[in-house]
Amino acid sequence: MTSSRPVKRSLSLHGHRTSVSLEEEFWEAFRDIARDRGVALNALAAEIDESRGMDSGLASAIRLYVLRHYRQRA
Repeated sequence: MTSSRPVKRSLSLHGHRTSVSLEEEFWEAFRDIARDRGVALNALAAEIDESRGMDSGLASAIRLYVLRHYRQRA
């Protein structure tokens, strides 16, 4: 069983480094989605970043993206 504590990792968005804290399960799912789509993790993060509203943080936007992805597949 993995820890539910957020893990901070660095991403590069349009050439700028940023840190994002996600639970390991979300990191795994996020990487799986990027791999399945055939895009780099940073590219998918940039796509999510561009589409999120300014009222939500990037980590929350990634979690919601992962959740919506798997709900659509169910």
